[in-house]
Amino acid sequence: MILKAKNKKNHVHLSMKKKSRILGIDPGSNYMGYAIIISDGKSHEVIDMGVATFQKLESHLEKIKGITKFTDKLLEEQKPDILAIEEPFYGKNIQSMLKLGRAQGAVISCALRQDLPVFEYTPRRIKQSVTGKGSASKEQVAAMVSAITGIPNDENSYDATDAVAIALCHILSKDLDKKPPVRRIKSKNQWDQFLKNNPDRLKE
Repeated sequence: MILKAKNKKNHVHLSMKKKSRILGIDPGSNYMGYAIIISDGKSHEVIDMGVATFQKLESHLEKIKGITKFTDKLLEEQKPDILAIEEPFYGKNIQSMLKLGRAQGAVISCALRQDLPVFEYTPRRIKQSVTGKGSASKEQVAAMVSAITGIPNDENSYDATDAVAIALCHILSKDLDKKPPVRRIKSKNQWDQFLKNNPDRLKE
């Protein structure tokens, strides 16, 4: 089952040198968020996003098979130039980490079979690049993704907005090593000031 999130074309100023079609993936064995962003060097737009669910498949191996089929179809239909994917994070539940790693590996293997460049980003770097805060919550990430791209802030589509954030991380990371670190946001009252100080993070 695929849950699609509709959105209109939205644009943001960027400093990338050429047009790229970026696939962002938030991997998971039950739910996998995905997003396609096109950057032309001056602006970018979210052209597709959604959540693929494999929860009802009987076994973990069946889920991996489903992830592989879905990813192959997504790559064939969208023809991205780059895959940006979240690295598995370390947790206390070893089995959950193993399943997440397998899901991520399935997506990466699909990309590598098509010679697609793969970029991995830690959860902390993704949050830092989009919100300025490496420990930001899903709600804060979704709010900033909405502010940057103009897509609806839907609490039922956090996997999809996380995928958008991963693709945005790849785009925004182009400047992370050239600019001073973005000031960390410590409270909700600082969001307005953050947006004021970072107009490049806002939609046109």
